[in-house]
Amino acid sequence: MRRTITRAFAGPAPQGDETVGATRVSNVVVNGGKAVELTDQPLQEFTAKFTATDPSGIASGDMYLYKGSYDTPDAVLHGTWAATCTKADATTSTCETQFAYIQPRLTLGRNSLAGTWKLAAWAESADGKGHVDAHAARTVPVLRDAKLTANAAPEPVTKGKTLTVTGKLTRVDWETRGGYHAYTAQKVKLQFRKKGTSAYTTVKTVTTDSSGNLKTTVKASTDGYWRYSSTATSTTAAANATGDYVDVH
Repeated sequence: MRRTITRAFAGPAPQGDETVGATRVSNVVVNGGKAVELTDQPLQEFTAKFTATDPSGIASGDMYLYKGSYDTPDAVLHGTWAATCTKADATTSTCETQFAYIQPRLTLGRNSLAGTWKLAAWAESADGKGHVDAHAARTVPVLRDAKLTANAAPEPVTKGKTLTVTGKLTRVDWETRGGYHAYTAQKVKLQFRKKGTSAYTTVKTVTTDSSGNLKTTVKASTDGYWRYSSTATSTTAAANATGDYVDVH
């Protein structure tokens, strides 16, 4: 069943984490420890898990993501199914759930929801005497996907002549328009990788214009690949353009 964002729940929320007995939650991992980067495509998914411990063992546990405050969240994202807690030993279980069927235009619907989310996690002891409800067990970047292009011209080029490298930086729109649109006023690195090597080095920094476009010039010196590379921001994922090979003669 496809889950959608729910709003704040009715009634007052408890203040601070709730801990009764020796039940504890630790080792929270969301999306393998990487930022959650969402495109405009349907049926996106990621997993989350945590370790729960209690001297009597763990009966159950679960988790959800929310943006904003715990008491009055801006948005809440539940796992598609209840978490499964797998026993590791007499006292410890690993609880895991899947956030699936995510279609950002329907599930999120607002670009302003990109940024830092929190994961709330709870677990109950096997003997019924302990439980823990960790309101912010982990922070998770939930980011808008970005795309970056690069084109170096002319190809081929004479050594010492000028190369013009153009490109464009866009990011996904989670709102009604959908698709990818210009990411303006962003500093992007122009990088070069010499033929026969594996690492790119930064040559200069270029800023996107009001249409997300990039344009700069360099002197051609040797065969290799040119690309643009952007770092992640608080709302948008990093992106690397495919390297454009230029033959210098």
